[in-house]
Amino acid sequence: MVALKIDDVKAFTTKLFVGTDFDTFLVREVNIVTFNTFAIDGHVRRGYYSKEELEENKIEDLSVWQVLRPVCFSLIKGKKLPGSFKITLQLPLKEVESFLAARRPDMQASQVNGIYLNIRYEDQSLYCISGTSLNVFTLDKALETEWDEAVRRFLKEHEIVYEEKKN
Repeated sequence: MVALKIDDVKAFTTKLFVGTDFDTFLVREVNIVTFNTFAIDGHVRRGYYSKEELEENKIEDLSVWQVLRPVCFSLIKGKKLPGSFKITLQLPLKEVESFLAARRPDMQASQVNGIYLNIRYEDQSLYCISGTSLNVFTLDKALETEWDEAVRRFLKEHEIVYEEKKN
């Protein structure tokens, strides 16, 4: 796990809520505090869709950020800054499989519960925090280290300036 403090909060939130930089991530949960507290569970209610819609739109168990982004943006836009927000994004299964194949071929996707990017805004500071969750016990931290580096690369590729928070 690595905590990266975002230097330019406005530029980052524009990329997050208006741009497409994070659109392929799945959403586990969102909490936004403005004049109320808004909580979004990213789990799709499959009964809402027909079987055809699920197949045609390739709807997974979690909503993609692209779908929830406009809803979240509508909750934070305005003259006042939000009090806080917490967004937990997850790498989709196909990307987990590609990530493992390239970096950890000894590991199966079924061993991974999730690979996460946690975005936290509080007290006018914004952090991106990497995280991994496994379905198996291991002392090996290689996957976590690889994901930490991938998050750093992602931010650099998307021209997001950060400083690493030292523990």
